Amino acid sequence: MLPHIDRMAGYIPGEQPRDPGGIIKLNTNENPYPPSPRVAEAIQTGLADGRLRLYPDPSGTAFRQAVARRHGVTPDMVLAGNGSDDCLTILTRAFVGPGDPLAYPTPSYILYRTLAEIQNAQPVEVPFLPDWTLPADAFSSTGAPLAFLANPNSPSGTMRPPSEVAAIARQFSGTLVVDEAYADFADEDCIGLVSELPNVIVSRTLSKGLSLAGLRIGYLIARPEVIEGLNKVKDSYNCDALSLLGGTAAIDDAEYTRSIRSRVVTTRRRLTEAVRALGYSVPESQANFVWCEGGPPAEEMYESLKAQKILVRLMRYSGHQPGLRVTVGTDEQIDRFLEVIGTILGKRSR
Repeated sequence: MLPHIDRMAGYIPGEQPRDPGGIIKLNTNENPYPPSPRVAEAIQTGLADGRLRLYPDPSGTAFRQAVARRHGVTPDMVLAGNGSDDCLTILTRAFVGPGDPLAYPTPSYILYRTLAEIQNAQPVEVPFLPDWTLPADAFSSTGAPLAFLANPNSPSGTMRPPSEVAAIARQFSGTLVVDEAYADFADEDCIGLVSELPNVIVSRTLSKGLSLAGLRIGYLIARPEVIEGLNKVKDSYNCDALSLLGGTAAIDDAEYTRSIRSRVVTTRRRLTEAVRALGYSVPESQANFVWCEGGPPAEEMYESLKAQKILVRLMRYSGHQPGLRVTVGTDEQIDRFLEVIGTILGKRSR
């Protein structure tokens, strides 16, 4: 084992119970609603025609064409990935060498540090300002060849508008990757910046907005010459046949995606107002979760909720008090969450 791998802590995903029966799972930002019915139909077709005995299309042609139609780009601007985490890994391998700095804001997606450490690179954390904004020169002095910007951000759910992202990219000499894992729940996105600015790449996943966390499919949008280079780095068959079929069907069912987005956004507003009324500080979220700071100690609340079979994500960042990230579930799940947390807080105040 390489010494720098031995030194790593590694990325730890949110808890995934092996027997989820009776558990309300609000800890890993899965969509509470099922994917488009077209997904199962496409997968069944793939199973019926014997496709599993053959290798999948190494470039995911039909999937890339569907993504291009959705976003108004050309297929040669799209790279398919085994979820957006695979896309981020490909980018890190392609742009960052041992000892190079890799920049990203903090608090943010904790996988970014892990990707830097796997590459034996140097993680460079740029603190968000207290209002979750970044100055235009946020990454300009890092000397990093690559920077990740989760937008909407996790854990805060906050989003920087495209104009601010463009200003950051213009002052950054490296490549800026806008990680839009949660953009299906946001009011804006940064895909238009890819054509406008040569150093902007956008990554997306179907895990959140399209309810396909279990299928593992995502994509990058970049200039064609960048995609050409990344194709040299990715695994030969990084997306399996069923994921490509299901992902293509989900992308093409835009009406269904809009319908479940509307439900999540409506519940998000209700959840935000309710937890604020309980005394928590909650930034305006553009994702499918809310970030709860303040109030009773987060560790205590996490354990109390878990005892009642409600899982939320307890998150700790250096220099910050621990907080709770709560996924937007169904209305019934959120009703139960609010009932339980209200009871816990009521008992504490006695």
